Amino acid sequence: MGFVTTKDGAEIFYKDWGPKDAQPIAFHHGWPLSSDDWDAQMLFFVAQGYRVVAHDRRGHGRSSQISTGHDMDHYAADASAVAEHLDLKNAIHVGHSTGGGEVARYVAKYGEPQGRVAKAVLLASVPPLMVKTDKNPGGTPIEVFDGFRKALTANRAQFFLDVPTGPFYGFNRSGAKSSQGIIENWWRQGMMGSALAHYEGIKAFSETDQTDDLKNITVPTLVLQGDDDQVVPYKEAALLQAKLLKHGTLKVYPGYPHGLMTTHADDINADILEFIRS
Repeated sequence: MGFVTTKDGAEIFYKDWGPKDAQPIAFHHGWPLSSDDWDAQMLFFVAQGYRVVAHDRRGHGRSSQISTGHDMDHYAADASAVAEHLDLKNAIHVGHSTGGGEVARYVAKYGEPQGRVAKAVLLASVPPLMVKTDKNPGGTPIEVFDGFRKALTANRAQFFLDVPTGPFYGFNRSGAKSSQGIIENWWRQGMMGSALAHYEGIKAFSETDQTDDLKNITVPTLVLQGDDDQVVPYKEAALLQAKLLKHGTLKVYPGYPHGLMTTHADDINADILEFIRS
């Protein structure tokens, strides 16, 4: 574990486990969490002999609560700083939700030009564009994201309980088996970060058009999402990603929620492993 300092002074925390000569898998977490959200994946893949790396996005987790750069360009640049610092080559980059947007921009802008990326995985990811616009009529209305900002400003601690208790893991569905530990771990990760980074991050994940990022990715890319994702609607995310990618493979899981790599870790891990080995 360590830190890398970016060109604009952000200190980015990272974990680096496993043999340094093994193929690396880099994990990019969702909003408003931290690299801890990948525990189930990192433990699984390090046991499979891979080198596993994950960082906390600027303003999140243990990274510095810098006041600037809470946008997809800086997220990708920070990911690149970690990859360059650790000299990751032939890496698989896996992103969940906002982290999927980070992966798409990193791979398109830095990873492939530098020859560092072998494959990518987009898991319940936000690209190409979440917000509803004239050109994106199927998107989520801006009022929804304004509601996120209002709830975060009014009572971030309560908001960060409501999200995992309800839509994030599908615990609000009839018959769902809720986990208090999962809920409290989500809250713990969120409250470690900066309220400013989380507030400005809402714009980053909802209003960044990443159509060109997806079109410019040439490495094999696995697209995974549940059809009961209440946070990122799969028809406007995974289905469009698969169409825009040059070498995309799509799998949609019936009934799986947004936080599927936690609720269905065994299935997700197995599918990512199969993709890496293929």
